[in-house]
Amino acid sequence: MKRNRLLALLLAAMMLLGLLAGCNNQPSGDASKNPDGGQETRQPSGSSVELNVVTSYGGDDGHRKDYENAVKDYENATGNKILDASATSNEEWKAKVLTDFQTGTEPDVLFFFTNAGADPIIQAGKVVDLDTIRAEYPDYASNMRGSMMAAASDGKIYAVPSSGFWENMFVNTKVLADCGIEIPGPDYTWEQFLADCQTIKDKGYTPIACSLFEVPHYWFEFCVMNNGTLDNHLDIPADAGDAAGRKWCAALNDMKDLYEKGFFPVNTLTATDPETVQLFGDGEAAFLIDGSWKVSYFMENYPDGLGDYAISYVPAKGERTASQAIGGISMGYFITKKAWDDPAKREAAVKFVEHMTSDGVMSTFVTTEVTALKNGVSPSGLNELQQSAADANAYITGVVGAVQDTVSSECKTDLFANVQNVVTGAMTPEEAVNSAIALN
Repeated sequence: MKRNRLLALLLAAMMLLGLLAGCNNQPSGDASKNPDGGQETRQPSGSSVELNVVTSYGGDDGHRKDYENAVKDYENATGNKILDASATSNEEWKAKVLTDFQTGTEPDVLFFFTNAGADPIIQAGKVVDLDTIRAEYPDYASNMRGSMMAAASDGKIYAVPSSGFWENMFVNTKVLADCGIEIPGPDYTWEQFLADCQTIKDKGYTPIACSLFEVPHYWFEFCVMNNGTLDNHLDIPADAGDAAGRKWCAALNDMKDLYEKGFFPVNTLTATDPETVQLFGDGEAAFLIDGSWKVSYFMENYPDGLGDYAISYVPAKGERTASQAIGGISMGYFITKKAWDDPAKREAAVKFVEHMTSDGVMSTFVTTEVTALKNGVSPSGLNELQQSAADANAYITGVVGAVQDTVSSECKTDLFANVQNVVTGAMTPEEAVNSAIALN
């Protein structure tokens, strides 16, 4: 009897151990495939994932609040945590992003340029292409028009586009009114502009708000357009002596002329971009070339004075008309290979990009900007500055991408660093162009 009781206890213990082993082998929580597409792994239910995210929505970006609100909504809905390392989009930021990828400290999700600037991380296999993601998540970016999604040099699509952009000239209407100058229209010429700048300068204002130290590229871009055509704007020089090279040199000479006439701020060679933008915002400068993102900046920083600003047209010469502008969709969200290969982060990264590029979230970023959304957006209740942008865009007769976005980051950094040398006469435009192109 005692022996039978011991045998029963032994059998019961063995059955219990078997059940415990079986439980330990049972998956629990959320399933996701492992990086090589084999057996599924599962993230424990209710666990929080931390995603490292880098974007250009830095503290001074007009859409910073929209970005923060969207991130907060994602965190509340998923329980995940976004470790944000966003900063202002400038050459230093771009270089740091690329360096992080080289040193293995890249983020999980990156909001970055979809043009040639992304080639280094694409060629290094550091980001995941759309087809690979859709093989596991078929509805990924299904709300976007494929024709407006940028293809890389290998023919694949890697980024889900965000809102697009336009670049044009902002004018301070109070300054122009005080100088007796009308708001420029779509037929504004370079000769009229030079005369207006002289009048503005004589009145005691700064004609052009621009930091040649930090952001010379806006003026360079339009000066290149003024010395060419919409059709050849994206041509890249082989050297300073070919047709494209001569066009770039002429653009640099135009900028040098503006500098020598004293139309830029007196501290343009040392001032930061925020400092010169403030000069414009505070009514001390008349003209500012910038992008669609700056509309939100003025809404946030000068909410009571939006009627003092308007969107106008960059003065034209040669074959270009002032109604031709820079624009397109040049930025989007990338998922890095680092996040994709992490079973705990893969789905969190996918869901984050889907959230940030959803129709609802995108509608908070888009007013007058270009969008790849199939359903588009229908902004209403525009304020004075937004309406001014919409009115100006109605007269745009042609749009082309930025030529600076088609060259390597090394080429671009070198070129814009030497703008100061060119305008001060320390270097010829030809030397600057040849120096930059040698790095392309």
